[in-house]
Amino acid sequence: MVIGRSSWQGRRCDCVKPNRAYAVAQRGMPQKIAKFAIYLPLRISGLEHNPAMIPRSWLIFPCLWLALPLALGADMTSAPEPLFFLDKERGWFWRESQPEPKKPEFIAPKPSNPNPPPIQDFPNSSSPDASPFSAAWFRKNLEHYRDKAIDDPSAENVAAYFYLQRVMMDKANRFTDVARQVVMSDPMLDENQRRPIATFAANETNRLAGVTTERALNTVALQAGILFFFRSDCPYCHIQAPLLAVLEKRFGFKVYAVSLDGKPMPGDLYQDFHTDRGQANLLGVISTPAMYLMKPPDDLLPLSQGALSLDELTGRILQAAHESGWIDDAVFDATRGQRPAPTMIPSPSSVPVEALNDPVELIHALQANISLGMKGP
Repeated sequence: MVIGRSSWQGRRCDCVKPNRAYAVAQRGMPQKIAKFAIYLPLRISGLEHNPAMIPRSWLIFPCLWLALPLALGADMTSAPEPLFFLDKERGWFWRESQPEPKKPEFIAPKPSNPNPPPIQDFPNSSSPDASPFSAAWFRKNLEHYRDKAIDDPSAENVAAYFYLQRVMMDKANRFTDVARQVVMSDPMLDENQRRPIATFAANETNRLAGVTTERALNTVALQAGILFFFRSDCPYCHIQAPLLAVLEKRFGFKVYAVSLDGKPMPGDLYQDFHTDRGQANLLGVISTPAMYLMKPPDDLLPLSQGALSLDELTGRILQAAHESGWIDDAVFDATRGQRPAPTMIPSPSSVPVEALNDPVELIHALQANISLGMKGP
C-alpha cells in the first residue's frame, strides 16, 4: 500500500499541531525538548522532505516512540500540573522562583528557677560556736566571704575576703615558727634524730642499713631455708630461679626446690629437685613460683606466690624473721635506715581524763609513756 503525499502531510501536520505542543508543555516538559524528540528521527532519516521513503523506513517509528519517553524523563511519572488555561494568570516562564522557606521563630527557654535565691549576706560574726577569727571560725565562715566576693565582686567584698585570708596566713606562719622552736627544743619530737635529713648523713645511713641488712640475712640463713615450688613450663619460675641462686651464693640460704609436674627446670639450676607429694595442696599453693621461709622443725612462713625482685625478696625475708622473733627491733629498724629512738604508744588507761583538757598535764602524761632501753645495731 502506498501512502499518498496528502495523507502523510496530514499526519505530519497532526504531529505538529500547536494544541499538541501545548499539551506536551502542560505535562511539564519544555517545548524545545518536545520538538527535538519529534523532529530528530525525521531529520536523521530525511523523511521530512521525502515522504516516499516512509515504507522503506518503517524502523523510524519505533525510534520515535522510544525517544519520546526518554525526552520526557522523570516528568512522565510526576504528578500532572494544572492546565495552562486554568492557571494562565501565572504566565509563561522557563524557571519559576520558589518562595524562601520561613525561618522558625526563636523561642527563648524559660528559666527553671525564675526567682533565684538572693545572695547571702555576710555571716554573723557573733556565732556562739566559735570565737571570731579562730580556726573553727575560719573553717566555717571563710567560704561564705569568698562566695560573697564571687557573686558580688565589689571592691569592698573582694578586699574583705583577702584581708581575712591574710589573717589566716599570718596565723599559720606564727604557728610554724612556734612549732619549729618546740621541735628543736624537744628531741622526742625531732624526726631528725630518727633519720637524718641532711644529704651526707642520709647517705651514710643508707650505707649502714645495707651493711646491717647483709648481717641480718646471714643470721637468718643460718636458721632457715627457702622452700621453692615451681613448674617446668612456668616462665616466671625460670626467671625467679637465678635470684634464689644469688641468695644461696651471697647469704648462704638453702633452697629446697619442689616440682609440681615432676619435671626439671630448663637449664642447670635445681636439678636435684623433689617431686610434689601433696605439700603444695596442703600449703594452699595456687600459682608459681611459690616461696616460703622454712625453719626447722615446724616454722613455715609464706613469702610470695609470684615472682619477686631481689630487694623485695630480701625485705620480705627480714619482715617475716622480725615478726617471728628471729631478729630484734633494733636490728630490723637499722635495716630500714632508722636510728634507735624511744617510742611513745600510750594506752587509753595511761592518760587521765582530766589531763585531756590541760595541755601541761597532757604532756606529762604522754612523756610518762615513753619507752626507752632500745639498743643500737
